[in-house]
Amino acid sequence: MTKAVIYSRVSSEGNRQDTERQTNELKEYANKMGYELVEVYEEKVSGFKKNEDRPIFSKMLEEIEKGTIDKVLVWELSRIGRSVIQSLQNIQLLTDKKVSIYIKNFNLETLNDDKTPNSLSMFMVQILFSVANMEAQLTKSRMVSGYRNHIKNGGKVGRKSGSIETEEETIQKHSDVLKLLKKKLSIRQISGLTNKSTNTVLKVKSTALKLQMI
Repeated sequence: MTKAVIYSRVSSEGNRQDTERQTNELKEYANKMGYELVEVYEEKVSGFKKNEDRPIFSKMLEEIEKGTIDKVLVWELSRIGRSVIQSLQNIQLLTDKKVSIYIKNFNLETLNDDKTPNSLSMFMVQILFSVANMEAQLTKSRMVSGYRNHIKNGGKVGRKSGSIETEEETIQKHSDVLKLLKKKLSIRQISGLTNKSTNTVLKVKSTALKLQMI
């Protein structure tokens, strides 16, 4: 019987209920496929931490070293590593151990049934990582360009003294944040992609929840 584990990385700002839902769906998938679910590794840590700073992830790797695990089930690519490079390194690390990674939101398996690399899946993973990285860089570049152009044309930074931003204005001003919130990205991920502070992202999330927009 195929032995599988679930790895769930929970950011410090993550939605606990959403995390439980994702874990439960992975459990249902394991049951549907007839896997023996050995362990659920759940870690509350920033996605920007290195492997050695993620004790639960390291514990999972120690178990994998024993050769008792066949598959690691994760919800999305961002659970695997803190960056494109680290994520690909971790995928390669597990591939070398003949351990397949199942990525739920894209329905991808990194290995075939005979433990050989699934070329199509690996190709798609690299494309997805590249697109995500490119989008992050473009968003950051546009933000910086817009900021510089605003200053160059005599614009001022900050809110006028005594003014109060309405909820609708907050949502409109940070529509990029709202879009990513709807995609269920973590607060830290959205902050990195939009180049906005976590406090701002939390404010937008709170406002969007109040207005029932997410």
